Amino acid sequence: MGRYMKSTATRFRSWLDTPDGRSVLKSTIAYTIASLATFLSPLSNFLGKPDGKHVVATITVYFHPARSAGSMIEAIMIATVAVAYAELISVLSMATSVFIGSKMKLVAVAHILVVVFFIGGGFGFMGWVKQKMSNPLVNTGSTLASLAIISVVTKENYVVTNVFSNDKIAQVFKMLIMGITTTTAVNLLLWPQSARSSLRSSMNGVSTSLAEMLSLIMESFSSGSEDDLDSGKFSATSCAYSSAYSEMMKDLREAKFEYYFLGYEALYYNGRSAAGSMEMLAQSLGGLRNAARTQLLLLSNTQATDQSSISSSSAQSQADDFEMFTASIGPSMTLLGQCLCQVLRETPFHQGPNSEVSVDEGLRQSLTDALGSFNSARTDALQELYSRIGMNKSTVDTKQAHLEEVAAACGHFSFSLQAVGEEVLKHLEVLDNLSYVDRHKRRSWRWLLWWRVPTHDDRKPLWPSEPSETQEDDNLIKQMNQFQTSPDLSSVLTEHRNTRSLDYPSCAREVPAWILRKIMRLFKKLARDDRKFGLKVGIGAAVWAMFAFLEATRDTYTRWRGEWGLLSFMIVCSMTVGASNTTGWARFLGTIVGCIFSVVNWTLSRGNAFVLIILGWMVSFLIFYFIIVRGKAPLGRITLLAYNVSTLYAYSLSQKVNSDENDSEEVGQDPNIIEITKHRAIAVTAGILWGLIVCRIIWPISGRRKLKEGLSILHLQMGLIWKRGPLAVLFSSQGSRSYLKSGEQVAMQRHAAYLENLRQSAASEFDISGPFPMEAYGRMLRATNRILDGFYAMSLVAYRKGHLTDAEKVLLQYTTRERAALCDNICHSFEVLASSMMLEYPLTDATSSITVARENLLKYSVTSAYEEGSSSNEQVSVEVGERDYALLYAYALVTGQVAEELALLGNETRSLNGGSNENLLLEHYSR
Repeated sequence: MGRYMKSTATRFRSWLDTPDGRSVLKSTIAYTIASLATFLSPLSNFLGKPDGKHVVATITVYFHPARSAGSMIEAIMIATVAVAYAELISVLSMATSVFIGSKMKLVAVAHILVVVFFIGGGFGFMGWVKQKMSNPLVNTGSTLASLAIISVVTKENYVVTNVFSNDKIAQVFKMLIMGITTTTAVNLLLWPQSARSSLRSSMNGVSTSLAEMLSLIMESFSSGSEDDLDSGKFSATSCAYSSAYSEMMKDLREAKFEYYFLGYEALYYNGRSAAGSMEMLAQSLGGLRNAARTQLLLLSNTQATDQSSISSSSAQSQADDFEMFTASIGPSMTLLGQCLCQVLRETPFHQGPNSEVSVDEGLRQSLTDALGSFNSARTDALQELYSRIGMNKSTVDTKQAHLEEVAAACGHFSFSLQAVGEEVLKHLEVLDNLSYVDRHKRRSWRWLLWWRVPTHDDRKPLWPSEPSETQEDDNLIKQMNQFQTSPDLSSVLTEHRNTRSLDYPSCAREVPAWILRKIMRLFKKLARDDRKFGLKVGIGAAVWAMFAFLEATRDTYTRWRGEWGLLSFMIVCSMTVGASNTTGWARFLGTIVGCIFSVVNWTLSRGNAFVLIILGWMVSFLIFYFIIVRGKAPLGRITLLAYNVSTLYAYSLSQKVNSDENDSEEVGQDPNIIEITKHRAIAVTAGILWGLIVCRIIWPISGRRKLKEGLSILHLQMGLIWKRGPLAVLFSSQGSRSYLKSGEQVAMQRHAAYLENLRQSAASEFDISGPFPMEAYGRMLRATNRILDGFYAMSLVAYRKGHLTDAEKVLLQYTTRERAALCDNICHSFEVLASSMMLEYPLTDATSSITVARENLLKYSVTSAYEEGSSSNEQVSVEVGERDYALLYAYALVTGQVAEELALLGNETRSLNGGSNENLLLEHYSR
């Protein structure tokens, strides 16, 4: 037993020396120091007589010091703004109450104005900001502001009795200073963390994950098996990349505050460009993976259908062609893959925020040489492959099409691998610029002069912004956000029509029509989900706070701690019903656990301050472990909040700091801790129920509905983008433009990530239609992401052309009709899927065939292109080479992958909504 205890203690000490252990320990130290504001008489007297000194400790919980310096700067800013906003609402509510209630003797009017405007409007504005910002620190800041407003406006009697007093306002300001000073001092003095250093480490992690993914993709293509792409190792690597990417973006945001605070704004912009180049590299890898999967699926489908659609000799010929290509290009491809992986694994960022960024010039030169060797070997291998196909031409169009498909897949993968190599070279150039700026950095705080227009040297990084950072991308993302927060799809699609219907031609009705248009436009603006959410939060808060001003319910509100119910309502209210359910359960469970800790500690300590400090430290250690290590932040924060408002409040009562006559059942040398915790638990439970009722009754926002709408809009948008015609745009612009506009790919991918969050939220919603089909929607989102990878792969091939050869123009011109038919069929399939998902109506089978249109394109792309070139009136003959077919082949391959994923989406939609039935409508109307 003794040996086990000694071993446990050794492991515990070792864990305390880890980053997680230090974070937990420093958070408990900050919490313990802040709790002294209640336990030490000098500090308690400094804060004044009003109750609520536990807010000092609560600030260190919500803005704990286990964060980077950049995050701490952001937390200080948000906490300062939150308390300033709370002070403003408190002062204005007191002034209104005194002026109208006391001076004008209109007490009822004063109370109505306070409830409607300062509680309803103030809390509704906080709800709108919380939803608009979508920042966890903003959420905690709104909770802090709500706590301060509730303490002044509803808990204290100054506003109710029309008396102006600055005691509580001054106390809130002092508590803010004490809490923020404590958590900041611990953050910066005890094991400080730098977001700049974390950003460099996370960038190294992203680069390493990309190298592992590239290695697995290369192995899969070389072996001709999908096992590597579908293996658990690739899934684990993909998850590691997603985690590292999320960590990198979080660190980038936090590092921004550090760079700006230190005066290194230019260094931040170049660091952001480095992160953007990694994002572009990841998208290129997605295109490479799509190309490899297309090739492998083509081979597997050929082997599976050699008895039906094509002969066994044709299948063997396709396999032989693939093996010949891999054998010809194998050495150079292996060398290029090794160079790429070595470059990505070579960490350019060293430990420490001030360490230099290093780029190995030898690796860069090796990569350049390997890329040139690969391009030459690829050209020779593809030329040999096309010659082999030309020698074995068959009169059977189907057989010829399948052979050309294999050649297309080989060419597509080789071009995608070349694109990855070029992206890595660009990434190295970005790192070079970052290294140059880091070596020649100089401090400048010109960003403080916000009223001045920034100059080129002040703002623009040395390396041009990536497509994901352009203003056009921001506008596209804003448009996607408008779809996300719109009340329903029909209102979005009919907004222009409804606005035009108000343009009355009659001059006699010009003024009424103008007023009506203004009113309707105002209602349309208020109809967005984020604004409706703010309105219903304000309505719910005003209705609850009303009981603090009614004489019949005022005593009950005070005795049963209605202010904690109002705070619970603010915490529980979330955008969707599912998120409210999740938050409500965490709030309820955390309150119960916190009350249990409070009762146990108070009973053991018998109100002794020293014992309570030690026991409180032990409780905070356990809770901060769940907050920081286990990621249970909402549950942990609420638990400590419930512990603070019970234990610290009880100690204040035992010291006769609070002599409120309404606490007759709690006050005294030995307060009744059971009564205290009971009142808190009942108030919190009532507030949770009220929040759930408001979220369910007033403009309910269902995560399921938003997921269906968002998925439908995304599919509709993808169909419209593809309808432009990737090659049609390229042909009309003479090779200068891509069908994907700048920022569209990133906007759609972020929208898909938003839908994944909605899927997680919808799983917590209860519906009479049954449990939420979590797995089905997960498969649909994964298929959608694979289609987006195909979109980007096609854009890479088209965008990198730069210009079109004469032979390519002939090929594109001759296949215009086939390509247009294929684009229309794909767009139609996307529209049918979107309609079925939005209307929850059975999916019809009467959709245009993508496969037939695709085979027609493959058939006419080669067999008749020479005839078109020879029969044209051009004086110079057109020679068609392997490079000239690359665009059409890549296009056909991507459309094949899109068709397969659309088929999967169709099957999943049928499993959710059912298939079409010709008797469905007749049965419905015959009832």
